[in-house]
Parts: sequence; C-alpha cells; structure tokens
Amino acid sequence: MSDRGAHILLRPGLNICQADLPLDWYQPELRPYAEEYLALPDRTPETVLPWLDSYVRPAADYFGDDLLLMAHFYMGGEIVKLVERYGGVIGDSYALAQLAARHPHKRVLVQSAVHFMAEAVSILAGELQEVWITNPKAGCTMEMMAKEHAVLPVAHALLDRYGSDLMVIAYMNTSGRIKALSGRTGGATCTSANAEAVLRWARSRAKKILFIPDRHLGRNTADRLGIDPDRIATLPAPFAPRAMVELEDPARLDNAELILWGAYCGVHTVFRAQHARYWLDEGWTVLVHPEAPREVVRLADGVGSTNFLWKRVMQAPPGSRFAIGTEGHFVRNLKEQAERRGVLVEHLAETPHPCSLRIAGCGCATMSRNDPPHLAGLLDLLRRGRAPEINRVLPGDIVDEATGGLDRPGPDEREAIARDARLAMQRMIEITELAPPIATKQEDRRDSTGVNEHPQ
Repeated sequence: MSDRGAHILLRPGLNICQADLPLDWYQPELRPYAEEYLALPDRTPETVLPWLDSYVRPAADYFGDDLLLMAHFYMGGEIVKLVERYGGVIGDSYALAQLAARHPHKRVLVQSAVHFMAEAVSILAGELQEVWITNPKAGCTMEMMAKEHAVLPVAHALLDRYGSDLMVIAYMNTSGRIKALSGRTGGATCTSANAEAVLRWARSRAKKILFIPDRHLGRNTADRLGIDPDRIATLPAPFAPRAMVELEDPARLDNAELILWGAYCGVHTVFRAQHARYWLDEGWTVLVHPEAPREVVRLADGVGSTNFLWKRVMQAPPGSRFAIGTEGHFVRNLKEQAERRGVLVEHLAETPHPCSLRIAGCGCATMSRNDPPHLAGLLDLLRRGRAPEINRVLPGDIVDEATGGLDRPGPDEREAIARDARLAMQRMIEITELAPPIATKQEDRRDSTGVNEHPQ
C-alpha cells in the first residue's frame, strides 16, 4: 500500500450516512463540537466540509508537516474520505502500525480507528512522537474477548506446563500487553496478510503455538499450512467483563500443535457458505477476509487482508464482478470506487437466500465511534494545547470501552510492555519482509489471475 492510501473521492451531494451519535456518548471536552455538528441542517459535504474546515485547517496549518492523520479501511466512508481530504493516510493494520517509524519527522499522529491500532503505532513510535486517537472508547469486539485478565492466567498455566516449548503468536487485534506476552515467549505478532508466514516461521522452530485471539484466522491459516485438525485445540474466549477461562482436557492440549484462543470478529462471522455458493453460481468472483468461517473461506476464489481485497478489485479489468466478504463500510467504499472503473462489487451476505443480511451500509460499530465531531474536536483541542490525556495513546494503556476509564501503567511497567511488544512486532516485520509472496486461491480456481497476497 502506498502511503497515500485508497484515493476515495467525495462526490457533491453525497449524504454522510454515518449515524449521529447521542450527545452523551462524547467526552465533555468534545461535546461543544458535537452540539455544533448535530445542529447542522444536513450531512452533505457542502454543509459538513465548511464546518470541518473551520477546525481542521487551522490545526493543519499550526502543526504543518509535524501532523499525520490516519484511518483504517474499515472506518465509515466519510471519515476515510475526510482523512484523505486533509492529507492523511488510509491503510490496513500492518501498514498503519509502521507509519510512525516510517515517518520519524511526524511529531503528532492522530488516528481514526480502534484503540489497539493506535497502540500498535505508539509501540513503534519514536520518543518525540505523540500518538492520539479521536475516540479512546473505540474498541474491537475481538480484542475485548482477549483481555489481559483472561489471557494471562491461561498463558501462564500453559507456560508452566510446556515451558519454553510454548510460543505465543498475537494477532494485531490485541492490546500491547498481549503483544508483549508474545515478545516474552519468543513469538511474533501477525496480521491477516502475514499470518501464514508467521505461523510457518513458528512451526519451523518446533514450538507449540498459542494463537491469540481469532479462532477463524488461526483455523484458516492452519488449513493452508496443512496442520492436522486433530492437533488443533480451541479454548473458550469470554465476552463478559472479568470472565475467566478454565483449562480443560489437558490431554488434548498436550497433543495439540496449535492452541487457538476462541475469540472471533462479529463482522466476519455473519458470512455463510450459502452466501458464497449463491454468488459463485451467478458467475461472480468471491473474495473474503480470513476472519470469516472456514466453510466460507474454503469456497472463496481469493482470501486476504483488506489491502489485498482492495487491490484485487481495483486492479481488475472492466466488467469484472466481485462479491466481497468483509466489513460493510469497506465494501460500500470499494463498490463506489470500483463502479468508476466499470467493475461491479456487492456485499457477500446480500443475497436472495433466507439467511441473507442487508448490511452493506453498516459495518464495524466500534470503528464508527470515530465521527466528524471527534476528528474536528480533537484536532482543535490539540492545536489549543487542551487535548484530553485519555485521547493520547501510550503502550500498555487500557481503556474501558463502556466507561472511558483509563488504566495506564507506570513508566517502568510501560517501558517493559513497549520493549516486549516492540520485539514481537519487529519479528513480524522481519518475517514478512523475508517471506516469499503467498499465492491466493486465485491460482487454482477458474479466475486464474496469479494475484499474490502482499502485506503492504
């Protein structure tokens, strides 16, 4: 992915579909901006952009080249477009995590995404770089199912049992504290783009692997690596706050080569095999994200990260037709941009089948907590030197997604978390850069393009 992102265009008259948030969802410091936004007569660019310009332009002028705006592909289309309008960068989690290191001259980095993504940037950031998130309560449901209080007792019990034979691989969708656990056990982080390369590396070291947190990505990657299903064990993952996990069936764990934490992404588990079969029978190419269930992934023509999905469609010849199985905001943005090239895109779950879902206009609800008032308000407060400390993101920070409470470790603990998490992320980068490109399923299905999956 180039640092200039997705190049999504704002069209005159395009209504901003992101639902307005209730006023009491905003931090007290941001409520004045929300009140102004909610009072605007409509949500068209003609109305919203002049209002945003009144706050964002002065901040951009004040910080100049020190400022870098970032957003994830899954953000609502309007935030993606607005971030690009103001010179920001759009990307997947792998690319965003490296932006601070790749742009050491940027002093103030502001991200519209979820908290674990901003924390990943902060882990790799330099001492003089500040990382901020527009809404600190923007979390990730998958990451919420793998909180430190639930994971660490299980990990420590497994380490007591298997010692140095156990390695933790932490998906990017984890907190810095879980990434640090990976670093301490000699493991690495991974993304959906490089999970296969990272797991292959881990297996080459003859390690028993604890993969946290996504059961579907872990299972789908194991399929590609040919791991015997009988040698895969899945642990439960709690969703209730402070719920604990009990280790059961130690014999099964002893036999397992791969132990999966049982979390999942609610956005991607809506997909069913019936959805894929419908579009395949209609002659469309099916592309899905590897967080989708295994039966969907096995049917798909291509499987890969958000960056892969975007590139695959945008590089397709006119007349191509794609059904995309991933987050709804992403699909809606992709559909709009592909249409300009004569390429058709539909959301995988939107079929006439009884199990279909009309959700292409919806997406990750927690991502959507970053809206125009959060972007305008935080930038204005940063310019004025009054930004709330909770919006600053440091390694080891934990924010309660419901209350907004901040648990920030002391300097020594924070440095240890940052050191170990950085080690795990640097291992991922080294593995990814050394690994050969990973071919997608395109090469052995009817759409034989030979497109390869790349991590960035």
